Amino acid sequence: MHIPSHFKEKDTQKLQQYIQDYSFGLLIIADEGGIEANHVPFQLEITDDSPNGVLQCHVARKNPIWQRLAEGKRVLAIFQGPNAYVSPSWYPTKAETGRAVPTWNYLAVHAEGVAQITEDPELLLKHLKQLTDQHESKMSTPWSMSDAPEDYTQRLVKSIVGIEIKIETLTGKLKASQNQPEKNRAGVKAGLKEIEKEPTRAMSDLIN
Repeated sequence: MHIPSHFKEKDTQKLQQYIQDYSFGLLIIADEGGIEANHVPFQLEITDDSPNGVLQCHVARKNPIWQRLAEGKRVLAIFQGPNAYVSPSWYPTKAETGRAVPTWNYLAVHAEGVAQITEDPELLLKHLKQLTDQHESKMSTPWSMSDAPEDYTQRLVKSIVGIEIKIETLTGKLKASQNQPEKNRAGVKAGLKEIEKEPTRAMSDLIN
């Protein structure tokens, strides 16, 4: 990912928070078997020996991707946050000079590391419970793994394979009009807020 210095996010904690906020990511492997991308929900854990964090996810056992990861392969996980079209009409400087073109603001985080697989039922159950609890916490009546019959969840666990990635390289790009003068940034922020779309308004909130 090309990242000009004014768009580079260097704060590891912010990058980790972005992963947690936009945790449905893209798992990419490129090896002698070709290039493959899988869309999966991730869970991020931060430990003392993994300051960048550890990503956990799972795939269906019928998905051949896990077999390519069995011996440990370097992979890339991509997380994309809000994005929005930026109209040059929002720049006050357009009226002054006419020198303005459309662009696109967006947030993206790339995490690289070596993937390891697990088929341990206890670890998979723990992963599923943590992943479920993370998202169910936002519900008015949260569902938990214990709500389903045990024999049913045990069968489901046998049908998946877990993947864990210790993040070695964590990079982020927040393109939020930082290269524009203050009055143009204010114009973009106001313009995005007027659009009735959640990702667009979320991008507005990222502009300082």
